Parts: sequence; C-alpha cells; structure tokens
Amino acid sequence: MLPAMIATDVDGTLLDDDEHVTARTRSAVQAAVASGVAFVLATGRPPRWVPPVVEELGFAPMAVCANGAVIYDADQDRIISARTLSVEVLTELADIATRVIPGVGLAVERVGRSAHDSATPQFVSSPGYEHAWLNPDNTEVAIEDLLSAPAVKLLIRKAGALSADMAVELAKHIGPQGDITYSTNNGLIEINPIGTSKATGVEHIARPLGIAAEDVVAFGDMPNDVPMLRWAGLGVAMGNAHPEAVAAANEVTATNADDGLARVLERWWL
Repeated sequence: MLPAMIATDVDGTLLDDDEHVTARTRSAVQAAVASGVAFVLATGRPPRWVPPVVEELGFAPMAVCANGAVIYDADQDRIISARTLSVEVLTELADIATRVIPGVGLAVERVGRSAHDSATPQFVSSPGYEHAWLNPDNTEVAIEDLLSAPAVKLLIRKAGALSADMAVELAKHIGPQGDITYSTNNGLIEINPIGTSKATGVEHIARPLGIAAEDVVAFGDMPNDVPMLRWAGLGVAMGNAHPEAVAAANEVTATNADDGLARVLERWWL
C-alpha cells in the first residue's frame, strides 16, 4: 500500500517531548509531500496553536483542529469550516459537568475567520479555571458569559483527577449532547459536537481529493485519535500511546521521542 494521504496527531505523535519535529521526521514527511502525497494535521489544538507546528515542519498543511470540529487552512490562515455546540447544549453540558463532578472548571474554544481573529476571544474560561498545560491567551469570564455563544469545544477540568475516570462518570449522564474524549490524562475532558472526530475531519479533507479511507495512513497516541486510527486504512499507534489507541490501531511503531512516525514513512520514502 502506497498511501495517498498521511494524517497525524501532533502532540505525543508528530512532535517529540520537547515539542519539536526532529530532523529525521521532518525529512520523512517532506519526502512524502514532495512525492505528491497529501499531508494533514489532525489535532485537539485550536487553529491558533498550529503555526508553531507549521514552523517546525517547514510547510503549511491543512489542519483538522479541535478534534475534528474545525478545518483550518494553515497556508492561508483561514477557517474553512467549524461545527459548534449551541448555547442550549453548552448550558446543559455545563450543568451536567458541575453536578456530576463537583469542583470542575469550565472553558470553551471559539473560532473566528482566522487563527488569530482578534474580534473573537477564542479561549474563554470560568473563574479559577486551572489549565492542564500552559495557556497564556486565556480570557476569564463569568459562567453566564462563558455559555453565551456557540463553541467548537467544551473543556471540563479538575486538577488532580484522571481524565479516564472523569470520562467514565460523564458518560453515564451525557448522551446525544456531545462526544466525550480526552488528549491528556491530566484531569481534562473535551466535549465536541456529536458525530465530530478527527476521522470526520480528515475525511472532510480527503473526500474532495478522491482519497478513500483505505488510502490513508494515520498516526496517533491518545483516545481522541481512536476514531481516526480505526477509520484509516493503516492506523499506527505510537510506542508511547494510550492503551485505547493501541487497541484501535493496526500496528504500533516506536515512540514520538524515537521517530516512530518517520520509521513508518521510511518504508515508502527514504
């Protein structure tokens, strides 16, 4: 199988533990792209966190952001499409989260027309929200303001908890309101519009190009990568992957710190 498209997660997959694309991985990716293969980033990151990855790669690919809710053209800095949770759904989800897991903080991701649309505060959180990672662009607002506009993603955060445990509890109460996933086990749950995943996002890009799922090789390491790993013709879990990602994949490569992605691509492109 010579892939027609490469779709890859970013953190823990394409990037090493220092958030860089190694020389070996960059070389393998660029060789594949030079041969005409489509390359897509598929990440939980919002569009505004894609430019540092573009800089590391040396080119600007299409990106599936917010776990599939947003399609972003990194080359043109343009939001192609976005699926959102309505105000009504956000309000219902917020009520469930605060009732089921007392003490949680809430945040939402919103998008404008570009990655850095200054007219749209993009990461908005409730008072006292504790970040699971460094996020200097936070806007703290009252809970009623947090829930006042549609969002591509709701984040539910409880410091000291495990995301896996939170997901189990929330799944008992959240049905058709949204899809539950997580990209870190550090007490952070992400809820996307129902039926939205990295798989649906990558398919949205692949279909107009005439590329079928069986012609895609996908890489990932966390539960939010599971739908994409199952959908692709060849799903590859990283050596550092969560057990759910390993179970969903066709094979397991080396870790992100040991050029696992490059080792697979080098079968076709040296």
